[in-house]
Amino acid sequence: MTIETEDPALTVDELAARAGVTVRTVRFYGTKGLLPPPVIGPRRVGHYGAGHLARLALIEELRRQGLTLAAIERYLDRLPPGLDAHDLAVHRAVVASWAPDAVETVPRAELQRRAGRALSEEDVDRLAAMGVLSAGVGDPAGEDAYRVDAGLLRLGVRLLDVPLSPEAILAARTVLLDHARAAAHELSRLLREEVPERDARAVRSLSAHMQPLVVQALLTAFQRSLTEELREWLGEPPTDGSP
Repeated sequence: MTIETEDPALTVDELAARAGVTVRTVRFYGTKGLLPPPVIGPRRVGHYGAGHLARLALIEELRRQGLTLAAIERYLDRLPPGLDAHDLAVHRAVVASWAPDAVETVPRAELQRRAGRALSEEDVDRLAAMGVLSAGVGDPAGEDAYRVDAGLLRLGVRLLDVPLSPEAILAARTVLLDHARAAAHELSRLLREEVPERDARAVRSLSAHMQPLVVQALLTAFQRSLTEELREWLGEPPTDGSP
């Protein structure tokens, strides 16, 4: 099992904080062989990179889906070798797409734990603008609490560091949502043709089988299309060798 450990600058404490888990959890995954060992640096201090963080996020997503440790191990063993952080993030996105919408109300401390970092008021405002959370919710203990879309939180936190204006991020979100809804509508039409009687059990069964495949296909198609768009923008030749 190997992954790229580019920029291995995180200590185990920093890795755990970024992933929103405990140090004990990180070490447990390491002893089980689910997480590759750190890069040993000066003074025998282990350091972790973006690949470790992405793999840890994937493991946690699989656990949220209810997989046992043995099932997670089998899933990870089937992954191609040499995956980088981006590839692992794609796999995590596919896994997360299997889950239903999960909106929870959590206090500020739990929100920051799940985000894996401290959140300023500006960060919270930006996450609220992205639709990741709703601020200003009170809980019985009198603390500030937030209604959080657990499936979007990790993505939203990562977008906080993207060098784009909030307006550009929201415009991009609108474009993606519009095209996603259009694709979902067309795919739904195709599925209806396969299940003309609208049998609820047949529809759910077909959806359960198709959803992970459709998400993976959409991600792959989008990645390739965006790569070609960027190449054209930068004046680079297309990858297929055509003029």
